[in-house]
Amino acid sequence: MSTISVNISELRNIDNESVNDLAEFLEGRTDAKVDVTSGEIILNYEEGKKVPSKAHLRVLLRKFLHRAELKEELRIISGKENVFIIKERKEQL
Repeated sequence: MSTISVNISELRNIDNESVNDLAEFLEGRTDAKVDVTSGEIILNYEEGKKVPSKAHLRVLLRKFLHRAELKEELRIISGKENVFIIKERKEQL
């Protein structure tokens, strides 16, 4: 079983309601079982199911931020292998 993790701790700080919306969004767009914990969303792929590329998953996460109107406040970065982090943007001078 393959797993991909999305760290959502900073998303939870900004907009707690968006966490469930993100879980539903990912469940609808990917063929994965989605588990939500306090600090991350875990996508579990069963054996034999196609796991999307990191680039495709990054696009899905960015698309969610755009639709939730959080693109100006948050960004997506890659962590370790199969880990994405939703990070708060730094203030522009």
